[in-house]
Amino acid sequence: MQKPKSELPRVLNASHATSIVVGIIIGSGIFLVPREMMAAVGSSRAVYAVWIIGGLLSLFGAMTYAEIAAARPRYGGEYAFLREAYGDLAGFLYMWTQITVAKPASLATIAAGLARVLGTFAVFSFFSRPAFAHLLWGQIFAIVVTWLIAGLNIIGTRKSANVQLLLTWLKGALILVIAAFCFGAAGNHGSWHNFATDFTGSRGGFSGFMIALVAALWAYDGWSDVVTMAGEVERPQRSMPLALVGGVAIVGALYMLTNAAIQFVLPAAAIAAADRPAADAMRVVAGQWGATLVSIGMAVSICATFVGSSLSGARVPFAAARDGLFFKQLAYVNSRFKTPSNALILQAVLSTLLLLAIGRFQALFSLAIFSEWLFYALTASTIFVFRNREPHANRPYSIWGYPAVPALFILAAAVLLVFSFADQPRNSLVGTAIILLGIPVHYLLQRRSAS
Repeated sequence: MQKPKSELPRVLNASHATSIVVGIIIGSGIFLVPREMMAAVGSSRAVYAVWIIGGLLSLFGAMTYAEIAAARPRYGGEYAFLREAYGDLAGFLYMWTQITVAKPASLATIAAGLARVLGTFAVFSFFSRPAFAHLLWGQIFAIVVTWLIAGLNIIGTRKSANVQLLLTWLKGALILVIAAFCFGAAGNHGSWHNFATDFTGSRGGFSGFMIALVAALWAYDGWSDVVTMAGEVERPQRSMPLALVGGVAIVGALYMLTNAAIQFVLPAAAIAAADRPAADAMRVVAGQWGATLVSIGMAVSICATFVGSSLSGARVPFAAARDGLFFKQLAYVNSRFKTPSNALILQAVLSTLLLLAIGRFQALFSLAIFSEWLFYALTASTIFVFRNREPHANRPYSIWGYPAVPALFILAAAVLLVFSFADQPRNSLVGTAIILLGIPVHYLLQRRSAS
């Protein structure tokens, strides 16, 4: 008799799932990207247009994923949807891209970003100094944090989700406090007139708009990660749509509020010239301690992103191994903690390798963004396959505006991919080559498994 497959228990509720969406999306982006957006489009009106369009596109994607995930609450999320719709190879290529480039590069970037933010505090100023050989203390710190979070995720999914929930509430409160301080500066440092100012040195045109939109979508990125944990969420038919749609809506509101607070204090030209617009705005309003509060907010925000991204990422190789498409050892469920410990350890090892060579792998994050949007489009397209294949199936959540809403999301993803190829042909070609390399790897593993 075949031994039954180990299962991961359903220990997450709707609040946990929503906090994973909000916590992963809101990283350091909202504190930094207003500069890139203003430098690209040059006016408050255009910046808000980009924020709204980027938010709507992300919401359209979240709504599409919500219908699929509510009907198919599987381990691995996008991997499982692609495999069910298009076959083993499609699912494997998603898993291959995630495990080789997207997730390790994303986690390494988050860890390095946390070290850089903390390095702005005097007590952590030594992060920029060499420790031994060619390693900086900041790199060592990033590696240690990577393993601490991996350990937290191993000793309990529910424990990690509770930490995620706490950090998400804390980061939301800090964003509201920062916004309140900025709007409280009326008459002294802030003015509604700033919303009518322009930056004359902007790139402008369609290319400027697309650069700003890519920056906005990067700030919104991460909403899809929660679907990889749908197999561990209680009442997923209700919880997944609530987390995806509600989470993106909450983030959109916080982003618009934060951007408005920054623009209330700083004119367009000052935002375009600021490396850290939120910190500069708070420095104007409250002095150096205001800028320090922004740095604390960034650190808390990055920690929440780190916990959720690490927690969700390991579920993809776990699901593939469970289905016999990858090394079976990665399907191991820890008997004590009921977590995919081997998959979490592999993810931490790969992230550590990137952190050890972080100077030579700065381009990997752009490869991750390229691959993510390619698979966003492919995953969203599965809604048409499932609707056509099962026209009368019960759908706990049906997307509003079908088929226009998912079609618009796929079209936007295609435009972004074309723009990425035109703007960064080398990185796009390398990303494509890595994805295609998964084809022979898949068939080699299948042949090995059969023999």
